[in-house]
Amino acid sequence: MLREAPLAIVDLETTGTHPAHDRVTEIAVLEVNGFELTAEWSTLVNPGISVEPGIQALTGISNEMLAAAPRFAALAGELYERLDGRLLIAHNARFDYGFLRREFERAGLKYLSKTLCSVKLSRRLYPEHARHNLDSLIERHGLACLARHRALDDAEALWQFLQLAAREHGEEIVAVAARQIARQPTLPPHLERAAIDAIPEAPGVYLFYGEGGTPLYVGKSVAMRTRVLAHFSDDLRSQKEMQLAREVRRIDWRRTAGELGALLTEARLVKELAPVYNRQLRKPTEPCGFVFDFKRLRLAQAHEIDADALPFLYGLFRSKRAAHGALRSIADEHRLCLQTLGFDTARQGACFRHQIGRCAGVCAGKENIHQHHARLASELVKLRTAAWRHRGPLGIVERDPEGNACEVHVVHQWCYLGTARSDGELAELLEAGPRPRFDYDHYKILTRHLGRKGVRVVELSG
Repeated sequence: MLREAPLAIVDLETTGTHPAHDRVTEIAVLEVNGFELTAEWSTLVNPGISVEPGIQALTGISNEMLAAAPRFAALAGELYERLDGRLLIAHNARFDYGFLRREFERAGLKYLSKTLCSVKLSRRLYPEHARHNLDSLIERHGLACLARHRALDDAEALWQFLQLAAREHGEEIVAVAARQIARQPTLPPHLERAAIDAIPEAPGVYLFYGEGGTPLYVGKSVAMRTRVLAHFSDDLRSQKEMQLAREVRRIDWRRTAGELGALLTEARLVKELAPVYNRQLRKPTEPCGFVFDFKRLRLAQAHEIDADALPFLYGLFRSKRAAHGALRSIADEHRLCLQTLGFDTARQGACFRHQIGRCAGVCAGKENIHQHHARLASELVKLRTAAWRHRGPLGIVERDPEGNACEVHVVHQWCYLGTARSDGELAELLEAGPRPRFDYDHYKILTRHLGRKGVRVVELSG
């Protein structure tokens, strides 16, 4: 493989770690033919966005240096010719390959290549060592790297590692290991590779269907193609994953502007389609939470819970079992009496938990009930649910990382009404009929998202 296949040893520097949000700042390619270095090429790339100071310090590549560099689109043609038909070798190849595919995609080119990850190769050839990052390889094998975290120097260090491994193990042993690692994920026989390649490396939801169109699985990701391919990797760890890979016949996908849209869509589709393998989100939820009625703690049931009830609710739980488990944990930590609270079997005198030291003894007259209830209240207030503080519907604005698409997720009384991509769709959502039922999963997703910094929202008139 090493002598027969033309190789491209690649290293990238980037503005961050995610190809959907970040950009390439430097590229190096070493062209290897017959296991001989035939050409080397490198260039800075203007990412079109500012690079954080920490990354500038790590790489030594400043915003001023990048301002004078060409954009990726201007380099795409030449780079594509250098890489075309070559086995791409990189340290953590998924990272570099993912960035290259996304950058080529933005430039209007479809780049596909087999890859060889030198991290995996090092693990296979040198299993006695615990660490296989590039710093460890440089130190362990005495590789020369004058400017660490610069693309050309890192690529040259990787080329030195491949040569050293071939000398120490023999080219045939390294070639066999490389062939095993470089294998593409084994796709189910009923799936075409073109169907996978059509999935964008972008946020969204993907759907697996089985024989006869049976919904098997709904998943979400900010990088759909990579996530879908992971379902068919050769190192599947669970029986469920292997069974799913065998049964899938068709894949559908729906792109969203960002992660929030993917989360909301996934939760909705799982409930609508009831896929076989989505056990967690598919479970019917009967949300419940604790309330005080006439100074007595009780568990409010699903039919009582809506936006108006949330301000009076202490904790929102997926099921009675989850609620009772949370209360028991609080009781154990603060020596509360579940019998006094009405959540344990009533008996004369001291409760069983007091006899084993888990209750301070309010049931046995050893503690003032006001002290007991004060400890309870101080813990329950930490579970207070979020009230709906808006006069009408709220629009949560989400743009894709490239600014090509904008979505407005419409929410009212913590109920997700839908997503609009135009003024017309927004008007239809606001004029729609009865509001959907309060949904536990949507509530959790929305409260987490709105708790983040920098979320853009707009008040909408109903």
